Amino acid sequence: MQHFPIFMSVAGRRIVVAGGGDAAVAKLRLLLKTEARLNVFSTHPAPEIESWANDHRMTLYRRDLAPGDTLCAALFYGANEDAAEDARTAAIARADGALVNIVDNLQDSQFITPAIVDRDPVTVAIGTEGAAPVLARAIKADLEEKLPSTLGTLARIGKAFRKMADVLPMGRARRDFWAEYYFHAGPHAVTTGGENDVKDSLQTLLKKHLTAAETPGHVAFVGAGPGDPELLTLKARKALDAADVVIHDRLVTPDILELARREATVIDVGKQGFGPAMAQDKINQLIVAHALDGAQVVRLKGGDPTVFGRLDEEIAALEDAGIGWHIVPGITAASASVAAMGQSLTQRGRNSAVRLLTGHDMKGFADHDWQTLARSGEVAAIYMGKKSARFIQGRLIMHGADRVTPVTVIENASRPDQRCLATTLETMAQDLSDASITGPALLVYGLAPRAAQAALSSLKQELA
Repeated sequence: MQHFPIFMSVAGRRIVVAGGGDAAVAKLRLLLKTEARLNVFSTHPAPEIESWANDHRMTLYRRDLAPGDTLCAALFYGANEDAAEDARTAAIARADGALVNIVDNLQDSQFITPAIVDRDPVTVAIGTEGAAPVLARAIKADLEEKLPSTLGTLARIGKAFRKMADVLPMGRARRDFWAEYYFHAGPHAVTTGGENDVKDSLQTLLKKHLTAAETPGHVAFVGAGPGDPELLTLKARKALDAADVVIHDRLVTPDILELARREATVIDVGKQGFGPAMAQDKINQLIVAHALDGAQVVRLKGGDPTVFGRLDEEIAALEDAGIGWHIVPGITAASASVAAMGQSLTQRGRNSAVRLLTGHDMKGFADHDWQTLARSGEVAAIYMGKKSARFIQGRLIMHGADRVTPVTVIENASRPDQRCLATTLETMAQDLSDASITGPALLVYGLAPRAAQAALSSLKQELA
């Protein structure tokens, strides 16, 4: 991020614009929405600028900018549409201590003006750091459609009521009050009765929240999916948005954690196979403690919380403490991985069942029904199988599995750095070692990526 977004207070402060053509007019249309004192320097101002000056909406100086003209200015816009003149006036503004923007010259500008969605006092600013103005305009158009015109009215009335709402306790009590106002009571009042009804609804709402019982703590077990934020369910997004505390595993990506509220407490309790880990009892105690303190807790687990997620132990701890909970399913790694392969987990005539297995458990490498798994046509998704690959390989071969059975290893499924390794049972342990796979990986036993499967089928037909 090269440009840090802020909202500067410009009420009563000077903003200077050098130029009088189309570029200056475009900037002034935006600046006229502010409460700043606008000074424009131009020898040939456009008719719109003349009109605005005649209406006393700005001060027009019919001359070129000179040293001293930008003293005490908060912002300066070079809009001369002439590179040499813009450079000259920008140098004056910098010397006078003003922040400088040169229209259509990102390199020499100290700040940029974003695309703006105006629902005063609600303002949405969209910037692309000059990389894609067309994209910024498209986002602006999309937001213009989605944000109702009454939003500004609700925000203005709500702003005037903020001090009265300060009688509510800090934190969730206030957030719940304002959420109900902006998303339920306020919109209903403004559409049915206008501004007076909105003000009345605020008073009624405040009385309701002042007498309401304190909301008890609650825990949502949320599946974060395989890593791509776009694969989160809508319910998962809502849970993150409402969370006071987010307790997450190691495999939850930073992009997904970014979706939590800025005020939320985010706690990493990640476990690493055969590596450092927080004891499960400690995690249970942590979840219970925050919920007993009245927090809305999201226990965020990679993939789906019901698949190898130690979910039952954490639920048992909550039930022992009398704390409410619910589960929000997520996309498990097996689903994301076969999607990356272009395959399906089951197929008529090939396999009517699929096994979800773990490569290791609390006691070490996990044992399974290897004899059944070694039969032709079996398919299994093996979680946490990287370090146990040689053990799995040995057990299957020992029980008669075909050494050329396809195995696919998917690293970082669904993420930008996703990688698929097509191998066989005979070579998978060595191929895994050679590939230096460091990210989370899932082994799909019995399936090859679709392209590799097609090539293998053709080869078998040629040999037949």
